Amino acid sequence: MVDGIGSFKRGNETDLTYGLKWAAWEWLYNCSGCRSIGLEVKLEGPAGRVIDVVGVGRGNIIYAIEIKGSRADLFRDDHGPDDQAKLVSRRPVVEQRRELVEEIFRRATEFARQEDPDNWESTEIYRQAKADHERVTHQEAAYNQRLERYSIKFRDAKFLALADYHYIMAPKGLIRRHEVPPWWGLLDDTSAVVVPAPRKDIRKNTGFISNVLRAIGRANTSSMMRQYRVTFQESGAVFPDRCWEY
Repeated sequence: MVDGIGSFKRGNETDLTYGLKWAAWEWLYNCSGCRSIGLEVKLEGPAGRVIDVVGVGRGNIIYAIEIKGSRADLFRDDHGPDDQAKLVSRRPVVEQRRELVEEIFRRATEFARQEDPDNWESTEIYRQAKADHERVTHQEAAYNQRLERYSIKFRDAKFLALADYHYIMAPKGLIRRHEVPPWWGLLDDTSAVVVPAPRKDIRKNTGFISNVLRAIGRANTSSMMRQYRVTFQESGAVFPDRCWEY
């Protein structure tokens, strides 16, 4: 099946990850009775997080499956709100260190220009201050990037409220049973259930189910349009003049 539709593979996606997605799709269809399934589905609005595979089964049961091809990928999402709060709490220290180094760099520059107006950029005090400034600036950028990408997906109550069942799919033996986060189950690449996911009592109504089905439809439409290189914009459709000719 994967070979026949290989062109749905995204440019930054590995063959392993892509194969796991279709194994998840197969499990949802054959084992969970899902007849509405989508890849890369965004269920939390335009700025929300993307779920690798989503299916809606009998009785409007919603399944969310995250694909993990490596242990590093697993642990990248396995943080809790407390971990995130600790990381955020470091921001004042990071900013104060950068401000201090900026002031030292400014003073070192002034001093070097006064001591050696012709070759001030070659002085040791200026070169050292500049190197320290570049290093700390780089560290702050790395911190901000980590904060921006920091994921608490596996333990976020809001994310867990999006589906009745949450599963991780990974190659067989990659994840140990005790490493599976609470409220999650584990599938392997043979579509076998290694750890059953507990069902959650989530609030659902007709509008909620309709939003999930629309999100699946949007995801599949985007995938199909990419496959056939149809021009579109993520923010909305662009209608050329010919669309209005009758």
